[in-house]
Amino acid sequence: MKSRNIRNISRELLSDNWYTLEKVTFEYLRDDGEWETQVREAYDRGNGAVILLYNAQKGKVVLTRQFRMPTYLNGNEDGMMIEACAGLLEKGNAEETIKMEVEEETGYKIDKVKKIFESYMSPGSVTEILYFFIGQYTDAMKVSEGGGAEDETENIEVLEMDFDKALRMVETGEIKDAKTIMLLQYAQIHNLLNT
Repeated sequence: MKSRNIRNISRELLSDNWYTLEKVTFEYLRDDGEWETQVREAYDRGNGAVILLYNAQKGKVVLTRQFRMPTYLNGNEDGMMIEACAGLLEKGNAEETIKMEVEEETGYKIDKVKKIFESYMSPGSVTEILYFFIGQYTDAMKVSEGGGAEDETENIEVLEMDFDKALRMVETGEIKDAKTIMLLQYAQIHNLLNT
């Protein structure tokens, strides 16, 4: 972390109850050459990985549905969100993490995934980088019901749906999750499902 435009960084831990929330004070060199003191809060929850599971022959994708408290607090009436399978990185390895998350959450055991890009999802307040993957599945890869890890209080419903229906759900607001929208649009732009 070296930038000629930033100096005198100090950090104050505000919370480490779940992950870490810090107050960061620093001096930033403005375009006019003046140094300006700024204060920001940064939430560090680690980095994550997300995947769009798709079956080109069937024209279907696998998504999940689960309760998300922050959305409930911000107006999502029942707190339920439809999302692509995702999880926090285990030991820093995005590819292995996403394969493990796919099996835990959806019940599909996949061995091939393709990283398509990475993104900061909320760069004004969260440090997380999210690694985006795509992966094809077949019915034969289904090894369990999925639903999430029991020790992580996950209650995940697995949804296999037509790709066209998923795209319509973005338009109607039934799918509001940014990472999922990005993956569905990637699949549409790159014609992964030939619809």
